[in-house]
Amino acid sequence: MLQGKNVLLISIKFFNYENLIKKELEDMGAAVDLFDERPSNSFFSKAIIRIKKEMYSVKINQYFNEIIEKIKDKRYNYFLLIKGEATPKFFLDFLKENNPGIKFIFYTYDSFKNNSNGLDILNYFDGKFTFDSQDAVQYQMSFRPLFFAQDYGDLNDRNKNFQYDLAFIGTAHSDRYSISEKAKSWCGEHQLKMFTFYYSPSKLLFKYKKATDKNFKNFDYAKISFNSLSHKEIIDIYGNTKVILDINHPGQNGLTMRTFETLGAGRKLITTNPKIAEYPFYDPQNIYIIERGGIEFDENFFKSDFKEMNAEIRESMSLKGWVNEVFGISSIKHWEQVLK
Repeated sequence: MLQGKNVLLISIKFFNYENLIKKELEDMGAAVDLFDERPSNSFFSKAIIRIKKEMYSVKINQYFNEIIEKIKDKRYNYFLLIKGEATPKFFLDFLKENNPGIKFIFYTYDSFKNNSNGLDILNYFDGKFTFDSQDAVQYQMSFRPLFFAQDYGDLNDRNKNFQYDLAFIGTAHSDRYSISEKAKSWCGEHQLKMFTFYYSPSKLLFKYKKATDKNFKNFDYAKISFNSLSHKEIIDIYGNTKVILDINHPGQNGLTMRTFETLGAGRKLITTNPKIAEYPFYDPQNIYIIERGGIEFDENFFKSDFKEMNAEIRESMSLKGWVNEVFGISSIKHWEQVLK
């Protein structure tokens, strides 16, 4: 279906996944042009777009006019927009006028209550997808969770002599530090080895949170990194770890990318998101849910091995499955039960 088709992909940068999506589309036969949705990825640019993008509209409009100059002589069959936090309406009008018959597809992996920027352009799109089941119902969108990349899927068949029993890798926000450090302390008491990595995109932001956010009050400065791990470094840690700790943002009910990476890699998952019990791949042998308000771990969870998932559902959880479903090549039937 995508063989010989031209796809325009506009996405914010998110852990190299925008490039992996481009490659997956190309592997399926499409020609893809990829542009960053943000004019800049500086801390200021990200913050102002999220909080008050109108104050940045001159820069945004200039950037999208530059994209128009680059693509005005091309014709696209599909336009895939991921997140949609900065794309102006005049750009969408141009695309529709310049590409008769083009199909518009929108996907967001953020909840609208955290970032509502995409709401005012939703009516432009033929296919509208969200990873958030509540947003899917409220805004009449299709529900489609995130996915895992093939790098993670390849770990599923590899040697499982693990160096770590548990690992947490994530951006420092909310109560992640306190939960992860409690897990590390518990592991120490039970002769289990845990790896932790906390990342902050800005020293200034971290210092501000440490001064104003009670969750950061006891954050050990020596444990924060202002450089993120590379994709390969994260893959290596997954390869050497039996169980991954996932701490979702309290304001989101959709499942994290970490959830799918973990299960796709054949690793067990401990998560703070109770919604996971509603998903078709939920299995208590593979997934252990902890409550933020009363964290308890179970040593027995670490003693059993990962139980292989249903092959069809696993395929749907992959990046290829995600592309097939948002482009309408296969149905989203596995996810409909989550909305019931």
